[in-house]
Amino acid sequence: MALRETFTEELKAAMRAGDKMRLATIRLMQAGLKDREIEARTSGKELTEDDILGMLQKMIKQRQESLRIYEEAKREDLAAQERGEIEVINGFLPKQMDEAEVGAAIDAAVAETGAAGMKDMGKVMAVLKERYAGRMDFGRASGAIKTRLS
Repeated sequence: MALRETFTEELKAAMRAGDKMRLATIRLMQAGLKDREIEARTSGKELTEDDILGMLQKMIKQRQESLRIYEEAKREDLAAQERGEIEVINGFLPKQMDEAEVGAAIDAAVAETGAAGMKDMGKVMAVLKERYAGRMDFGRASGAIKTRLS
């Protein structure tokens, strides 16, 4: 089932269950999806599942940053809400790759692109983003690629 349909089904389930946190988070996800669809239509591109997974990852990163700020400010009520939203959004993402899998994927991408130095980092990242969108944290992968290429 495509992610769009999954969002709709989960929204209905949250409504039936009376789960306000899940309902609000799924509505935020649908609003983000709608924005991305409008943006894609105006640029003449098609919105793919990988684009949606990227959107979800970005939403998680935003909430993790907010969570850190709330914890530093000792606002546990707001931090708990951010943790709940992160948990809901994570439920829609595929299983994340572990460190060994990320390392193997980086090695394969470096070998495939023939990357020899830092100037080739973009090529490696492009291959990884194409193959592992939604399953890899590209922020951490970037550091590993830099280490590998230097």
